[in-house]
Amino acid sequence: MFYDRCLKLPQLLKKKSLLLLGPRQTGKSTLALHAFPEAVYVNLAAADVFRELSERPELVRQRLAAHTKVLIFDEAQRIPAIFDEVQLLLDRNKQLRVLLTGSSARKLRRTGVNLLPGRIWQAALFPLVFPELGEGRIKARLQRGSLPGFIDSEDYRRELKNYVGLYLDEEVRAEGLVRGIGDFSRFLNIAALSNGEQLNFTKISSDTGIKVNTVRSYFQILEDTLIGYHLPSFRKTKTRKAAATPKFYFFDNGVVNALLNRFEVTEESELYGRALEHLIFSELKAYLSYRQSGEELTYWRTLSKLEVDFVVGDRAAIEVKASKRVSARDEKGLRALAEEIKLKNRIIVCNESQPRISDTGVAILPVEYFLQQLWSGGII
Repeated sequence: MFYDRCLKLPQLLKKKSLLLLGPRQTGKSTLALHAFPEAVYVNLAAADVFRELSERPELVRQRLAAHTKVLIFDEAQRIPAIFDEVQLLLDRNKQLRVLLTGSSARKLRRTGVNLLPGRIWQAALFPLVFPELGEGRIKARLQRGSLPGFIDSEDYRRELKNYVGLYLDEEVRAEGLVRGIGDFSRFLNIAALSNGEQLNFTKISSDTGIKVNTVRSYFQILEDTLIGYHLPSFRKTKTRKAAATPKFYFFDNGVVNALLNRFEVTEESELYGRALEHLIFSELKAYLSYRQSGEELTYWRTLSKLEVDFVVGDRAAIEVKASKRVSARDEKGLRALAEEIKLKNRIIVCNESQPRISDTGVAILPVEYFLQQLWSGGII
């Protein structure tokens, strides 16, 4: 099934060529080919293409120099030298547009590849979000995740487990990112257990038997290969000292469930609240990227344990509660943060049936209502 995505590639490529990054199976190739069906498509993940162009990258320039429309290079990070050839093509043909896709930024960063500053934009593609999926899909997303190929699959559990194996094999083993794939696999399971929590490298080291510095490097691998994101702490408060440790979220609920072999996420379970918070994080992350807002996404937690799940810039504070009945006690973190900085919006996302405003001015919003307001621009 093809989904109408929020990221509009034709609009972006009208002005400049583009490097589109996103985890595997987010739909980069599908989106690119749907947007530009007449483009010249070069799949660097194909073994024969990879062998030929890795040995002779100049063939790109020699074969495609006369092309005047759109070129698509899929999985461009596999051959970093491609970027130099693309630069030559763009220098010689100002009308040409090139779309490069990639599922890992690590190889590009570590090899010092020429990312064509000034000649090419960068954008990210995320798993499916609320306006792409429509209403009534929250429960499914908490269990299945939001990857296009899996959310509608009858055999989504097996699909997601195979996806995790594919990541370990192709992204980690093939690029030689770690020495011991067994250690990394064990680390992944423990990291999934602490998804959405403050990072505690010492504890994870103890739980896995892996050195602390290695644990740190493993989390960096997850971020560089677009499998997860660090969520920094908001530290602009003066009266209440904030914790400095970041949190870490995987990029998709379904991937966490597959790592933990945990797919039954019911409203009565403790897992539901964590999964719902993760979903809201994913929506906020994608929204800020697609709208190019420039606002930083953070969380706030004081040393005395007052906490707000998400802070957008220094204007909006969002707390996520799985409850069907939000009380004044649930506003405690929001009230404390509002005493420190001037907030435009204070919001609790929850499972109440109707939106309302509390006596202290906090917006109590059902999940889908919040997402409607977010994507219509009513939150940020």
